[in-house]
Amino acid sequence: MRVIFTCGGSAGHVNPALAVAQVFEARHPGCEILFVGAERGMEQRLVTQAGYPIETVKVSTFERAWSWKILKHNVSSAFKLPVGQHEAAAILKRFKPDLVVGTGGYASYPAVHAAAKRRIPCAIHESNAYPGLTTRALANKVDLVMVGFPEAAAYYKEAKRVAVTGTPVRGEFFSLDREQARLKLGLLDSQPLVISFWGSQGAGHMSERTVDLVERWSAEGRRFHYVHAAGRDYEDMTAELNKRGVSVSGSEVRPYIDDMPVVMAAADLVICRAGASTIGELTALGKPAILVPSPFVAANHQYKNAKVLADRGGVELIEEKECTGESLYKAAMELLAHGSRRAAMGRALKELAAPNAAQDIYENLIALMK
Repeated sequence: MRVIFTCGGSAGHVNPALAVAQVFEARHPGCEILFVGAERGMEQRLVTQAGYPIETVKVSTFERAWSWKILKHNVSSAFKLPVGQHEAAAILKRFKPDLVVGTGGYASYPAVHAAAKRRIPCAIHESNAYPGLTTRALANKVDLVMVGFPEAAAYYKEAKRVAVTGTPVRGEFFSLDREQARLKLGLLDSQPLVISFWGSQGAGHMSERTVDLVERWSAEGRRFHYVHAAGRDYEDMTAELNKRGVSVSGSEVRPYIDDMPVVMAAADLVICRAGASTIGELTALGKPAILVPSPFVAANHQYKNAKVLADRGGVELIEEKECTGESLYKAAMELLAHGSRRAAMGRALKELAAPNAAQDIYENLIALMK
């Protein structure tokens, strides 16, 4: 069996594909798996770290706003589209897949589109509550559309078939319980663990607000453990903290949280964006969170993701325009002071979880191939 997974642009598109790939490997030892992504996408690092081969195609984004600069960018992207499709067709001809699965991002379009034209069984999965441009463009071409949120199904009226599967989470996230994870991190006391991150690319203004938050905690002598992943803002953030006289260790403020399954399992409170992959992890583990959705994503889909969880009582939602170091501080301290409320939030999130999502997606895909 040969399977192509194609995705890119963000971890939210890549991680679900990795989770399903793990199920295929477990159920079909010796099956061949190939990932297809963009030339300079972060998927190359994530897929390679997971131990899978990846090939790339030329692809670029399409912006929805209007300006002469954006118009020029979109025209350039349009010229790259047939190049990427030609490269994807060559990959399909060489690899001869039995199945092609796209999990979102512009990088997934060429390979899925090429597979549909050649009548190779193909499917897409959309993790977000509001569908992305790529999955909407492919919906009437593929054999199956799978969605992470029930709310998303209504947007695919032209699809041949739609299945609500939830968003898969990598198996590593279920390997340790909270106490085991704390031991692995060397946390031997009873103080809670707070973790925060704004994405691997950093987040500019949100990193500045995090500096304000950490400074406030430091001044008051925080009584909890803390880990923050600063992404590409790491050097600027640590320099600003040092300038303000705030001492942090390398285990507290890091460029990345490479052991995220362990750190997430140990956490008592998570402060982060509202990407679909993160939403899947929070619900699967039942981790109460303060979500600050990015306003710079297509159709404000992170806000829609977060709103689903907030309406069920699983998270605190703060819009970025209203977010300051002070508002983050107040929300975090309120939750840290009330363990019973965090427990209730965790139960609400668990009710939204789809722990068998990867398995359900696998079964849908196997049925599709048959």
